[in-house]
Amino acid sequence: MAIGRIFDQSENESLGGPGRNFWSVLHIDPILLLLLLVLIAAGLFVLFSGADRNMAVVEAQGIRMGVALVVMLVFAQLDPSVFRRWAPWLYLAGVMGLIAVLLFGVGAKGAQRWLAIPGLPRFQPSELMKLVVPMMAAWYLSRRFLPPRLRYVAVSFLIVILPMAMIILQPDLGTSLLVGAAGIFVIFFAGMSWKLIGAFFGLVSVSAPLMWFFVMRDYQKQRVLTLLDPQSDPLGAGWNIIQSKTAIGSGGVDGKGWLQGTQSHLEFLPESHTDFIVAVLAEEFGFVGMVSLLVLYLLIILRCLYISAMAQDSFSRLLAGALTMTFFIYIFVNVGMVSGLLPVVGVPLPLISYGGTSSVTLMAAFGVLMSIHTHRRMISA
Repeated sequence: MAIGRIFDQSENESLGGPGRNFWSVLHIDPILLLLLLVLIAAGLFVLFSGADRNMAVVEAQGIRMGVALVVMLVFAQLDPSVFRRWAPWLYLAGVMGLIAVLLFGVGAKGAQRWLAIPGLPRFQPSELMKLVVPMMAAWYLSRRFLPPRLRYVAVSFLIVILPMAMIILQPDLGTSLLVGAAGIFVIFFAGMSWKLIGAFFGLVSVSAPLMWFFVMRDYQKQRVLTLLDPQSDPLGAGWNIIQSKTAIGSGGVDGKGWLQGTQSHLEFLPESHTDFIVAVLAEEFGFVGMVSLLVLYLLIILRCLYISAMAQDSFSRLLAGALTMTFFIYIFVNVGMVSGLLPVVGVPLPLISYGGTSSVTLMAAFGVLMSIHTHRRMISA
């Protein structure tokens, strides 16, 4: 009985009842926060080496992470009902932003992905859709009986495919895949039948040749061909993958030591502080370092899945589950492309690679997860 009273008291405090503790007042999940802070610290540590000891890069990343933490804290304060209420309007704004990018966007390196508004820094509307698309899909499906009927699944796919197609046209295949995955995970968690799942994968398989001939750009095709045979152009398209795999393999069990990597510091490995930073970590800290990082990622994912399982309504469960699995896709795609198992699509290693936009988006997603967990209400027996 005493244990039961302690458990009830703990739950009451975490759910906003009498005697609320410090973390519940801030609407922060301390376990998830601690894991994220450890990951961010590890990222800055590795970045110092990946950026060839350039402290200015580390300081800039530290400022970005500080901003990202503030964004997470702000999102955590909002009740999940706010996200549910604003989901359709945010989705509409996001689609309008993507249309504006196609018509008036700012280009760089052959891509047109940004909007430049006078007096404001340029921004990338597609990053917003990583949050808004699963939010919109969860809003739509949570208003129906679950598992959803076929027509509701079809509408959900349209919600996901519309922004995904516009992002592909920018072109930005990596972001489009992340946006699509976020939305599809919502549909999957809603209880889509195995027949529909099989039909979906069948449709993807059938449409793959059409994508190859009519959708994919020449450089995207080259990435797939390079994946299959990087030695076909070792000094050109295959250079990144070959050098990345060399760096990973040369790390051995315990690595060469911090700041002792040769592939990055002798400039054999391009993008060593951004998309390919995991190769720097593997070279300097070896198999032990890679396993430690993956265990840290696993703990974050497990905590987020726990938050998803504890959510008290369909919208929150669907959204939390989708955001968690999107974080997993970030990790899976980056590690896969750096190790030569997937084509290079420009997906950063979450909270480790140098960059601000994706980090802010990810931390906003963690803020949503914390909001879902800390705004739960006690249910009367």
